[in-house]
Amino acid sequence: MSDGPGSPKPVKTKEEWSCMLTPEQYRVTREHGTERPFTGPHLHEKRAGTYACVCCGSSLFGADAKYDSGSGWPSFFAPLAPEAVAELSDRSLFVPRTEIRCASCDAHLGHVFNDGPPPTGLRYCMNGNALTFTPEGSPEE
Repeated sequence: MSDGPGSPKPVKTKEEWSCMLTPEQYRVTREHGTERPFTGPHLHEKRAGTYACVCCGSSLFGADAKYDSGSGWPSFFAPLAPEAVAELSDRSLFVPRTEIRCASCDAHLGHVFNDGPPPTGLRYCMNGNALTFTPEGSPEE
């Protein structure tokens, strides 16, 4: 697990990332891909727990901030801590968007939109393949 934001970012080669991630996890996190809606893991996860970066293990989102946006991707109204994620301008499509990356390792996670529920009004639309889930009370937590 990473020491979190502010610690040195892991430096790995393409081959090292490819060995530790599934092809879909690699495509999403290292090549800035997007999984098809309603196909990734964690969409229907309802247990209490923590979502972490699949690349470095940094804790990113709590299950208490997860909600069903109907978008087809796991959605959260806030990260565990603002410094857990980094925001970058994404102009890869015709409409400007805000990309969300893991602040610890630069893994592409998804995008954030201004159409979420209170209290933030934000929808962190994350790729399930970019996340791992640890249920509350498990030894890893």
